[in-house]
Amino acid sequence: MPTGYALITGGTKGIGLAVARLWASKGYSLVLTYGHDQEAARSAAAELAAHAPVVELLEADATGTAGIDAIADALSERDITLRAVVMNAGITCRTPFEEITIEEWQQVFFANVHFPTFLIQRLLPRIERGGCVLFTGSLMGIEPHGMALPYGVSKSAVHALTRNLVKHLEPYGIRVNAVAPGFVDTEWQKTKPAEIRRSIESKVALHRFALPEEIAEAFLFLLTNAYCNGEILTLDGGYSFR
Repeated sequence: MPTGYALITGGTKGIGLAVARLWASKGYSLVLTYGHDQEAARSAAAELAAHAPVVELLEADATGTAGIDAIADALSERDITLRAVVMNAGITCRTPFEEITIEEWQQVFFANVHFPTFLIQRLLPRIERGGCVLFTGSLMGIEPHGMALPYGVSKSAVHALTRNLVKHLEPYGIRVNAVAPGFVDTEWQKTKPAEIRRSIESKVALHRFALPEEIAEAFLFLLTNAYCNGEILTLDGGYSFR
């Protein structure tokens, strides 16, 4: 498997960190972005440095255009070309529909849809021919959900973006795919009350949340299978089986 540099936005926590760990073990050099938790980012980088040839950290807020500039400028300054890009950074909003503001809605859409779209646009000259762009989608972009309306709708847009970008990136020889996880045992999910977790698990045929490592394996599959293009790979453990 050819290796090189991989950019993972939101790569120091949760699913992004699980992907980084797996890809580091496969010989990839990593460029990881993070929002504001510098301590967690440095801890993740120190761990990954034991396996990856190179680990670079970039602070980049996904809710504004300055984050796009920060990433694109840093890669240009360091003359880094990318074999893979994982658009994993994103935010949610759980304000009830009756109370959500336009500003909240726009912020979620910027981070989850606009930010990756225009970052890819900026990075096109730095993505190798034969490379791959991968998105973190969501089961909530497929199944209706009673909470986090802007998150679910924005992730539906991410899935549509994945399929539509196939045509726009074909001239560059770049594949585009997405993983749509269900409920994953990340830090955020672990803070949910036990009764809510049990309710979710009762709807999953495997009766548990996914491990971040299991989701990372799906990203690796889409990266290494050269015929996967425009795919939305759903990993939900059999959600809503009854």
